[in-house]
Formats: sequence, C-alpha cells, structure tokens
Amino acid sequence: MRKILIIGSGKSTSYLLKYLLDKSISENLFITVGDLNIDQAKTLTRNHENAKTIKLDVFDDTSRSQAIKDADIIISMLPAHLHIEVAKDCITYKKHMVTASYVSPEMQALHDDAVANNLILMNEIGVDPGIDHMSAIQVLDRIRDKGGKVILFESFTGGLVAPESDNNLWNYKFTWNPRNVVLAGQGGAAKFLQEGAYKYIPYHRLFRRTEFLEIDNYGRFEVYANRDSLKYQSVYGLDNVKTLYRGTMRRVGFSRAWNIFVTLGMTDDSYTIDDSENMSYRDFTNSFLPYSHSDSVELKLRHQLKIDQDDIVWDKLVELDIFNPNKPVGLKKATPAQILQKILMDSWTLSNNDKDMIVMYHKFGYELNGKKHQIDANMVVIGETQTYTAMAKTVGLPVAMATMAILNNKITTPGVQIPITKEVYQPILKDLKTFGITFQEKEIPYLGYNPLNN
Repeated sequence: MRKILIIGSGKSTSYLLKYLLDKSISENLFITVGDLNIDQAKTLTRNHENAKTIKLDVFDDTSRSQAIKDADIIISMLPAHLHIEVAKDCITYKKHMVTASYVSPEMQALHDDAVANNLILMNEIGVDPGIDHMSAIQVLDRIRDKGGKVILFESFTGGLVAPESDNNLWNYKFTWNPRNVVLAGQGGAAKFLQEGAYKYIPYHRLFRRTEFLEIDNYGRFEVYANRDSLKYQSVYGLDNVKTLYRGTMRRVGFSRAWNIFVTLGMTDDSYTIDDSENMSYRDFTNSFLPYSHSDSVELKLRHQLKIDQDDIVWDKLVELDIFNPNKPVGLKKATPAQILQKILMDSWTLSNNDKDMIVMYHKFGYELNGKKHQIDANMVVIGETQTYTAMAKTVGLPVAMATMAILNNKITTPGVQIPITKEVYQPILKDLKTFGITFQEKEIPYLGYNPLNN
C-alpha cells in the first residue's frame, strides 16, 4: 500500500483525513497520523482499516525520522516554525512533503537539495495561502493568454462566522488561531501599490485605513491591508501592475472598534504585566488608563478615547465584559496580548451549533485591445459542524488533493514550491469544485481605484 504520514492532527485535519480515507481503498492508501495528543486523530480516523494513529514527538529525532522513513509522502500540519526539521528528514530519506504554511527562508534554502533528489516540497497549499494563489493565477493566466495586460490586482480573504451564527455586535468569532487575530498587522508597516504609488500604513493606523467591498447575497465587508502586499508581485508576474493590494476581510465596523485595543496598548506582546494572575478584567482595562480618585474606569476610557455614549463601539466594548470586576485574568506573567486573547475567547469562541465562513474576493483590472476591463471573483464557503468547518475544508482539501496529485505523478516538477503553475492549480481547482469550493466571476466596467477619474 502507498503510505501517507500526516504529522499533526489539529482543527484543520478533519476534511484532509476524510478525503484520504474515502480514497484509501480505490487508491491503495494507508494513512498514519502522528501527534503527541492522538485523541483528535482517533476520533477522525474512526477505526478505519486503512488508518492508524501513533504518538509522535516532532522534537524526538529518532521517532520522527523513523516515521518519515516508513512513509511514501509526508503531510506536515504542524505550526509553521516546526516544518523545517520534517523537511530536512524528507530530503535525507527522499520523501515528498506537503504543507499549508508560508515558505520560510529555511524551507527555501532546501530547494536545490530537493531538485537534486527529484523531490517535491509543496507549500502554501491551504486557503490563504493556497486557494488564493491558485484562483488568482488561473484568472491572471487566462487574461495574459489572450493578450491582456494586467494593471490592477486586489485579493482579500477572511475567516468569519456564518450569517446564521452571527449573533454578537462585532459580527466576529474565532475560526482559527486566536493569537494570530490578536497580533494581526504587527511587525512592520503594511506596504502596497495604488495607481502606481507606493503606500504604507503603520500598525497604529492600520485599522483606520480600511476599504469596503460588496459580495452578492452576503452584504458589505471591510478590509485592512496585509503587511506586505508586494510579496508575490514578481511571483504572480505583476511587476508592471499599477495597483496591488492584499488584505484581510471583516464585517464593517470591526476595525474601528478593534482600533480601541491598539490605541490602548492591549495588543502589545512585548512585555509582561506584573501580578497579572490576580487581576480582574476591570483591573486589566484600568491599567491602561490614567489614575483618578473619582472617575470610574468606564468614564476614564470614554473620555480618553472620546467615545460618545451612543456610539456602537461602546456597546461592543461592554459586550466583551472588559469592565467586569469579578472575572479573573488568572494568567501569570502574561503579556497584554495574552490577556486580551483570554478575554476575547470568552465571547468569540464558536459554540457547538455555530458555523464558520470563509470569504475570498479578487479584483482584476486589465487592458485588452485598447480598452480597460475588470473581473470580480468571489468564493464563500460555509462550515457544516464544529469538526467539519469551512476553515478545515478550505485548508485540508487542497493539501489532500496536492498529496494525491504528487503520489499519482500528476505533479512532477521538483523543488520547494507554491501552487502557481498550471500543472498544480488546474487539477486541484477542478477537484475543489466537486466539493462546492468555487468562484463566482463577473465582468464589470473597469473602475480602477478612483472611479471619478474615469
């Protein structure tokens, strides 16, 4: 049997495992899931005859290398910084590897070794990065194949709560790693191109410089800029493009309210708070406000940030219980970001009956035969259950499909790579359609970035 090793069995593995197990008989597969905690994996494999679970400590060189040596292809669903040791073992034992994570400099450094050993180290094959690459490049290639010149490209993705489960004032719940949400946008200014001009947004202004867009049947959204929209400029063949902007989607109003936390300093992860374990949520909020012998925490916050009493932002803050004197932080030597994450998880954790939603939107502007054109494309995926979420579907299925394409010699080009070639994206996008992961495209008049100039 052809042996697949999956390292890591977190929230995004449900669809990945189901896809492979459903094909295990017809494709002659045996799937091994390795993790320190195998309870989740055991639940998902359901005692399937073509699967087993093993305890696997990725820091144990002996057990890790033995598990990799025994497999034909490796899927790493570990946190991104842990892929590299797995990848090195894959080079050593001549095994292909698939991950959904961004290509790190350490991973890229293995490219020549991978090529020399005729190995494929496929990365960025989840949803974002992943489906965003494949769906965008497919349209860009189509435009260029008919002689068009791309002048504008925008791409936005959001992991959100489904409309039927959207029942808080923020229109948001955690569908992925909460820590990444709290720290979003930090680490440098956002950089992008608009109408031929380089634009920069420092972190303290990021959530006040948003754009708006509409998606049919799902209403209005806002987007804030990713840290580096130009990262894929050359990779996508967009060196001469005038507008290149990538970002993260939220419901309208989220960013203005989130900016309160940024302004106060609650998203800071660079220092720890003394005696944090004995703080209440109210104490934590008060620690960022000036001393007053008479004014309440609420009054001080409203005054400092100039929030009117009838402002919806105020209601959003109250909803999160940040003024509660009876809720303990309970975290020792915690950073502000860690404490904020704990507070938010009280309100933004999906309940058993909640469903999540992945939304993706691309805008393409191009010139053809002396005329300007625009294509808008969007994808919406709604989760089914807390196990089979939209996030797990859009991350796990492309990983599984790439794995099968490599095993079946449909993807053969060796090296460290991302899914931007027809060899990779055509079969995977076609397969994703059978699971309802499709893009709705429409041609509209080209508006550029300033409709008044047209």
